[in-house]
Amino acid sequence: MNLTQRKLWNENHKRLTSIILKPHEHRNTIDLFLKNHSLLHSSGMSNSIIATLEDELVRDITEETLRKYPVNAPDTKNSIVWHIWHISRIEDMTMNVLVNNTDQVFCSEGWHKKLKVEYSHSGNEMTEDEILNLSRNIDVAELFAYRLEVGRKTREIVSSLLAGDFKKKVEAERIKKLEKQEAVKKEASWLLEYWGNKRIAGLILMPATRHIYVHLNKSIRIKTKILKD
Repeated sequence: MNLTQRKLWNENHKRLTSIILKPHEHRNTIDLFLKNHSLLHSSGMSNSIIATLEDELVRDITEETLRKYPVNAPDTKNSIVWHIWHISRIEDMTMNVLVNNTDQVFCSEGWHKKLKVEYSHSGNEMTEDEILNLSRNIDVAELFAYRLEVGRKTREIVSSLLAGDFKKKVEAERIKKLEKQEAVKKEASWLLEYWGNKRIAGLILMPATRHIYVHLNKSIRIKTKILKD
């Protein structure tokens, strides 16, 4: 994505915010979401003809760069693979459990073993030792494969929503389900409270779009900084 495309993404997100709670704009909301969401995953996920943010991130990147921790960046010390892990886990939890009331991709398809990680939570409030462990040991190829499956499932879920669904509040039982699954660390329990106060629209506008956009841009800045150093 070039600068013009990034500006358009932000403009489209503002428009999405303005129409998502209007049932008569339901079809436009779905279409606009799918358009913006497609640019946050690899172009192979949705056959995007535009190079996506993820495409930009992984272009000519090395595994060493992906795993480097800590990084010398002004707004994060975390590795790029941590950022990819974090946005993938957040999208998986919020879309599959909180929106769709189904199992996480992570839980239903054996990704815990494939990814070779000790953690099943969102990555919030991890210690430095935990981030180092994840950065060193996670299977990078499987991480991006997991992210691809999460993205595809999100698109299925959002495409199946009915007019008026975006106005619905997140159900308390679904929050409890994530709590029982230890989807967030106890130190990050504030995240469940935050999600519990949202409508479905709020989950679409943050975990499934803006949150990913922020972390991918941060990861691209990390990559650029490492290459310069």
